[in-house]
Amino acid sequence: SVAVLQALEDGLKKADADPSVKAVMICGENGKFSAGADIRGFSSPKRRGSALGPIVSLIESSEKPVVAAIEGVALGGGLEVALGCHYRVAHVKARMGLPEVTLGLLPGAEGTQRLPRLIGVPAALDMITTGKHITATEALKLGLVDEIVEENTIEAAIRLANKV
Repeated sequence: SVAVLQALEDGLKKADADPSVKAVMICGENGKFSAGADIRGFSSPKRRGSALGPIVSLIESSEKPVVAAIEGVALGGGLEVALGCHYRVAHVKARMGLPEVTLGLLPGAEGTQRLPRLIGVPAALDMITTGKHITATEALKLGLVDEIVEENTIEAAIRLANKV
């Protein structure tokens, strides 16, 4: 939503400007990282506010480490947010993917560039062109996530942020 995008942008800018902040952790709510954009908004007239691509770039360009704590699902734009982060921790039951191709859309926030850089072209092409979801275990094997945990994902992401 526009409100989530604005909160991400504001939070990142505030964290980057605050010298007492050493790292940033991004998480979802209610056991889900993000299922991506609300497709009903795609047919709306151009909306005001932040767009996802520039916010993902803002995450990626942060001078402070940014860690994604992925629980539940990170799909579409949600996965693209996680791809912009410097590190990713996923709960063992999490699933990730870029399913928008099943609606006739390609990922629009540079996921088509970031995913191949991270996991290689063959695996990325498979995910991008099929819309397939992968498990956290498969994501770890591919290099999409840095760590998987069975316990509290947010606490694990904070530990990783403190370590890096």
